[in-house]
Amino acid sequence: MHDYQKILNQIHEAGAELVAVSPTTPDNSLSMAEKHALGFKVLSDMGNKVAREYGVVYKIPEGIRNLYEPGGMIDLAKYNGDDSMELPLAVTYVIGADGIVKYAYLDTDYRKRAETAEVLAAVRQAAGR
Repeated sequence: MHDYQKILNQIHEAGAELVAVSPTTPDNSLSMAEKHALGFKVLSDMGNKVAREYGVVYKIPEGIRNLYEPGGMIDLAKYNGDDSMELPLAVTYVIGADGIVKYAYLDTDYRKRAETAEVLAAVRQAAGR
């Protein structure tokens, strides 16, 4: 998110908006935006409804669920407001004004993210700039 904050002005100069979508509750999404001083919206997708429409939701494997329960690394049910043990993959989309996905990046390894330079190039191309 910090990397996207760094290129936010360039995204706006291309005539685009940046929006992050998180499965967290609205309060936790707002807290995330405030904590990281983000200049873009972080929307709440409780229950992964939008993520499910894009086909990017997965269930946390049984072998590591204890990390996502109370007393573990994160209390996912508290943070996301449900006990589904589901998360969306970290996906980046550039969606054109026509509503068509112009660029998509997805990796099953949550540590791998789209390069901001690549995303910015896709934004500029989608905007015809």
